[in-house]
Amino acid sequence: MNRRSFLRTSLAAVPAATLGGGVAAAASATNNAEQMDVGSRAEPFQLAYAPHFGMFKNQAGDELVAQLEWAHEHGFRAWEDNQMANRSVDEQKRIAAAMQRLGMRMGVFVANFGTAFKEHTFTSGKQDSLENFLNDLNNAVEVAKRVNAKWMTIVLGTKDHRLPTEFQHANAIDMLRRGAEIFEKHNLVMVMEPLNFRDHPDLYLERSAHAYMLCKAVQSPAVKILFDIYHQSITEGNLIPNIMRYWDEIAYFQIGDNPGRKEPYTGEVNYQNVFQRIHKRGFDGILGMEHGNSQGGEDGESKLLSAYRKADSFTN
Repeated sequence: MNRRSFLRTSLAAVPAATLGGGVAAAASATNNAEQMDVGSRAEPFQLAYAPHFGMFKNQAGDELVAQLEWAHEHGFRAWEDNQMANRSVDEQKRIAAAMQRLGMRMGVFVANFGTAFKEHTFTSGKQDSLENFLNDLNNAVEVAKRVNAKWMTIVLGTKDHRLPTEFQHANAIDMLRRGAEIFEKHNLVMVMEPLNFRDHPDLYLERSAHAYMLCKAVQSPAVKILFDIYHQSITEGNLIPNIMRYWDEIAYFQIGDNPGRKEPYTGEVNYQNVFQRIHKRGFDGILGMEHGNSQGGEDGESKLLSAYRKADSFTN
């Protein structure tokens, strides 16, 4: 039984004879219990870690707003939802209203589902790929307005092995510049996500250095890097030096331990050190928890929450 259910059940069980001072005492005990629980569990994290829907559903329930409320109650001040663009307008508005009420920030959703993993979308220079991409971005702008989002993930499709590498770069840069023209008008940011070669073979963008080069070539505040720590621990390692090296073009982080893509302390990444360096550098953006739970059920969710408390317990 979760805490809210327990408190409701306990108060309901107080006999009618306790009306008056007895009820006041019971209510006071309930309030004290809740305050103690919040005090021990709900201190805001030092960094804006962002869970996603379903991550804590065993404790929070299936209802989306209830999951947001549970997350806020346990110290989270951000949220991300890759599928936001595929939700109904009514659901987007309902989620946004709840987040505004709770003072939570919206993280990324995927902006270009139509072109993200398709063949040669950014590398071939084909007109239909460009038109599809720009259409995706225009649709993403409308979603971003409804849910108060600033950052949106883009994936740059596959390599085109029939073309010289430099020509592929030129095509990708042109396409990003055209997309930036749309996002700049609305003060929005597309964050390019390099993905690892093991889980996503043959994609055009794999390394943070490559993403950095594209940012410098495009020269737009609307085109930045999503540094996914899970992916880059596989592709290149050397996490902290690379984060520091490409810092000025990184706008967003995502989290997942390696191997397994689960919460911190299930793999090899020293997340407390990584988080400490990110915090010390002054990062005030969002870190998306784009990973699974290593264990199912309520116990697995409690384990995940404890892992973040441990990883966030650094001092600068």
